[in-house]
Amino acid sequence: MGKLWTSDETIQFSGRGGNGRWSGDALVLVTGGAGFIGSHVANLLAESGSRVRVIDALDAQVHGEEPGFPAHLHADVERVEGDIRDRETLSAALQGVTHVCHLAAAVGVGQSMYEIERYVDINNRGTALLLETLMDRPLQRLVVASSMSVYGEGLYRQPGGNGSQYCEPQLRSREQLSEGRWEIETAEGELEPVATPETKHVAPASVYALSKYDQEQMCHMFGSAYGVPTVALRFFNAYGPHQALSNPYTGVLAIFASRCLNGNSPLIFEDGRQRRDFVSVRDVAHACRLALTTPAIGETFNIGSGEPRTVLEVANSVIDAVNAPVDPLVTGKYRIGDIRHCFADISKAERLLGYRPQVKFEDGLVELAEWLAGTSANDNFMRASAELDRRGLTL
Repeated sequence: MGKLWTSDETIQFSGRGGNGRWSGDALVLVTGGAGFIGSHVANLLAESGSRVRVIDALDAQVHGEEPGFPAHLHADVERVEGDIRDRETLSAALQGVTHVCHLAAAVGVGQSMYEIERYVDINNRGTALLLETLMDRPLQRLVVASSMSVYGEGLYRQPGGNGSQYCEPQLRSREQLSEGRWEIETAEGELEPVATPETKHVAPASVYALSKYDQEQMCHMFGSAYGVPTVALRFFNAYGPHQALSNPYTGVLAIFASRCLNGNSPLIFEDGRQRRDFVSVRDVAHACRLALTTPAIGETFNIGSGEPRTVLEVANSVIDAVNAPVDPLVTGKYRIGDIRHCFADISKAERLLGYRPQVKFEDGLVELAEWLAGTSANDNFMRASAELDRRGLTL
C-alpha cells in the first residue's frame, strides 16, 4: 500500500525506474516553485534535507507588485527568477537537475476563455520547451501537475436500477441552464454524481482544462519516448496558506476568503449545490513528494480529499472560519466552462502511490484562518466577473 513520507525523512533515490530512494547528489527543480502549490512542495523537500531549486516568472497577477520571491520560501531553496519559455534561463535552471516537478502554468478557467493565446503559450508551449530542453539531460524523474478540470463533468450513476449503471454525461445545454435547471438530467430523471476515477474519459470544458490535459499527455509521451520515469497528478481544489488571495482567477475557496476579508459576501454561481473536492495544499505537496519516488511510473493519479462538499457549504465554512459579518449570495448565474459536479476517487493513489490525505477540512480551515489573520487581500472578483459578463461568458 506504500507509505506516507514524514517531514523528517530525507528522500533517497537510486536507479532510473524509481524505488523510493534517491542519492545525496539529487537536485529537484520545481517549476512555478514560488507559487501556491510550488512553494509548499519546495519547502517540504527542503525541510527534509533534499536539494531544491525553483524557477518562477513571479507573475504580478499571482504574486502582486512586490518584487522578489515570497518570504515564506525556505531559505535553503535555490531561486531562479525567469520564465520557462526563455530557453537560456530554463537551461541554466536545469543545470545539474536530476528530478523535475513541473507546476508552472497559467491557472484560471474563466480567464482562459478570453486570454486563449496566453494560456496556450504558457501551458502548452512552456511545457514543450521544457521537454525539448530535457531531451539530452539524464533526468531520473518527471512529475507534472494536471487538473481535475480535464474530466469536464464527473462520473454519474443512472437513476433507479441496481446502482451500477454509470454514465459520463455531456455538458449541460445553454437552454437548460437559462431555465435554472442545474442538475444533469435524463428522461428517467436526475443523475446521481459519484466519485470520479482516472478511468473516466476526459472532456475538457475550457481552454485551461484542455491545456492541462495537453501538459500531462506531452509529459507522458516524452517519458515513454526518452525513458524518463513520468507521473501525472490531477489536482482537485487545493486550498491553504499562501494562496494568491488577490488573484480573482485562483481557487474558489481563496476567492471566498478574499471577499470575506474585505467585508463582502461570497458570490456563488448556480444554486450553490454543485459539489467539489477540497484538498489541503499540504496533502497535495506530500503527493508530489511521493510521485518523485514512486515505482508506479507512467501513471496518472487523482489527488483530492475523496470527500465531496457543496460550494455553498464551503462558503459558509469560510465565513465562519474568519468570523466575517456577511452571508453568501447565490446569484443564479452560470459561467461558460463550469461543470456541475466533480469529486475525486482517490483509491488508485492510495493503492499505488501510498497517498493518504492527512488534513481534515475543518483543521485545514483553522490553519487557513490563522494565516488569513495576518494578511490582506485586494478583492478583484467583481472586476473579473464584469469581464466575463462583457464577453458573454456568464448567463
